[in-house]
Amino acid sequence: MYNRLKKGASYYMCGAYLNSLDAMRRAEIYTTVGYERLERKNRDIIALLESNKKNWQQTFFAMMLRVLGGVDNKEAFTTLAARVRYSVLVRESSVPHNIEALLIGASGLLELYKHDEYILNLKRDFVYLSTKYAIEPMSAKEWRLSRIYPNNHPILRLSQIATFISQTPNMMDRILECRTAKEVNNLFAVETQPYWLTHYIPASSSPKVNKRMGQTKTNLLGINLVAQMQFAYGSYISSEILRSRALALLEDIPAEENSIIKQWNSYGKLANSAFDSQALLQLAFEYCHDKRCEECVVARRIIAQQKRAERRGERKGEEAKR
Repeated sequence: MYNRLKKGASYYMCGAYLNSLDAMRRAEIYTTVGYERLERKNRDIIALLESNKKNWQQTFFAMMLRVLGGVDNKEAFTTLAARVRYSVLVRESSVPHNIEALLIGASGLLELYKHDEYILNLKRDFVYLSTKYAIEPMSAKEWRLSRIYPNNHPILRLSQIATFISQTPNMMDRILECRTAKEVNNLFAVETQPYWLTHYIPASSSPKVNKRMGQTKTNLLGINLVAQMQFAYGSYISSEILRSRALALLEDIPAEENSIIKQWNSYGKLANSAFDSQALLQLAFEYCHDKRCEECVVARRIIAQQKRAERRGERKGEEAKR
């Protein structure tokens, strides 16, 4: 293994070693790489903050849309956040329908679907509001819609965001106060407008189903939005209380379930919380993927351990010759 690690091993080769460690030693490793991941994401948030002229509310709004966009539509949601500024939505927050008209209308997605009375009202209101605020709609081509599950469709997500904004004044303060996974879920599990109870996409009715965000999605928001913003804002204002709150929140949220974490867990239960799974993702993406074994805290410990074993073997061999 020593030579393989020196040359750069494949993914998850160190899983057996991690599983062999006691809880304290494994926690030391997770803390090291977990902080690395938090600090890297912190730099991304600060760069976004600078592009938003140090406006934390707009930065939070843009981060929220980016997280909800997932892998497929992260860039499209980020573009939308720049076109429809959070300050504009706050001005219209007394009329939830207007927030929905601004977000869904500016996405450009309504042009892809048939129109019923509700959608026609959204379009009419967007024409007025886009003129009022000088908003240019996106092209529908900027969105990836193939292989998207109905409950993750961008239009449904935008409806959920519209409800969240209309019901959550001072949203930055609210997310900074979150301490548990339950509080995050309660914050984001809002009802949509009644129309969406029987629609996943415009003008195409479906059986009536509640369209609140599910636990899996609110957990992801807790990990990638709430905790990250707490850590970033805490770092920005030098608040150890907020930074510690972010870590405690990650410890309270269950570990993510994705293909990478499943591979790590094939060696044993290596991820018991979101803090653990974030540390394992950091190992996979920053070290395993690029075969940076000699820079990795785990591989360095394995190499050091094997070197010590080799030296002990050499000493025993020398003693046997005497």
